[in-house]
Amino acid sequence: MSQTGVMAHAPLTPVFTGLRVGLHALVVALTILVVARAVLVPTASSTAIISLAGLLLVTYGFGAVVASRGGRTAGSLWLGVLTGTWIALIWLTPDAAYLVFPLFFLYLHLLGRWWGSAAILASTAVAILALGVHDGWTVGGIVGPIVGAGVGLLIGLGYQALAREAADREALVQDLIATRGQLAATEHESGILAERARLAREIHDTIAQGLSSIQMLLHAAERADHDRPGLEYIHLAREAAAANLATARRFIRELTPPDLDDRGLGGALRRLASSEWLAQGLPVAVRVADSVPLPMHVQTALLRIAQGAIANVIQHAHATSATITLTVNDSGLRFTIADDGAGFDPALLGGRHGKRTDSFGLQATQERVDQLGGVLTVDSGAGRGTTLTVELATEIAR
Repeated sequence: MSQTGVMAHAPLTPVFTGLRVGLHALVVALTILVVARAVLVPTASSTAIISLAGLLLVTYGFGAVVASRGGRTAGSLWLGVLTGTWIALIWLTPDAAYLVFPLFFLYLHLLGRWWGSAAILASTAVAILALGVHDGWTVGGIVGPIVGAGVGLLIGLGYQALAREAADREALVQDLIATRGQLAATEHESGILAERARLAREIHDTIAQGLSSIQMLLHAAERADHDRPGLEYIHLAREAAAANLATARRFIRELTPPDLDDRGLGGALRRLASSEWLAQGLPVAVRVADSVPLPMHVQTALLRIAQGAIANVIQHAHATSATITLTVNDSGLRFTIADDGAGFDPALLGGRHGKRTDSFGLQATQERVDQLGGVLTVDSGAGRGTTLTVELATEIAR
């Protein structure tokens, strides 16, 4: 139930819309009832009653303007004017006592649970007092408003709980949509990097190697016989092979991720550890050789995993140091990122044995590791930091 524009608009479910329309209809119907009684059973106060009833409807309708242009303070002032008009009306006619019921819901919404409940109790007391003055003190005149207040309070609190749940669901849906977009972007980026790495490997292993072999054979032919006919053509062929080899190597460099251009994975990780975005003062120790004999797509994936993990450490771990370690031997590859931060319980993120979680960052890491055919392990606990470990088999790491 809500005043148009004053009550919450989001999310606009059919239930909320129906309750809001019902509240408007109730206010209008009860006000028309008061006016009809004043016309059909005229008294000395009929004119004042009709005027106050019209003023109450105008004030009620003015709530839409208050909601669109004013804040909480303006809404409270509007509710005060509406309540004052109702009090004046109820002292003229007991028929206006029924209008207190829709006011209950406005009190709860605009004033909150505690102040709204206090306003409900106060308005109930006013209604009981007015009925007692007009019609004498009766059981119905006392119990009726009290029962109405109880019903209104329960319905209003239930509506607020439903609205909060709907808002939480809406926020969750928006988060899921945003996460899906981020995941799609990450998967797209990962696919592009993987394809670039594949093309670089193919060019290196086929065209570049072939041109290098042709160049070496032509050079050997030149040296074998300096006086043979057509030697100048062999020389031109060797130069053409050298030029094409340089072009192929340029393509390989352009396809290689920029972070890995200079000194491979080790150099890229050291640049990561000393980059400006680590200016928060987190020391990161890198224990990786400058030149690691790994396929380009594996180096790219490990670099992206390290970037995501260090970003999580800075944002969430409250750590004082972190360490990146890479070990490659005959038994396979082991890549770890460890920190001494607050840690967490992987089970709270949907993990099983510390190997799977529903966290977006760890989910993206898990997908990268799955693409490599490796195993991701997350070892963490409250107060003992976090260690993220990637393990690849020997045949994958070579």
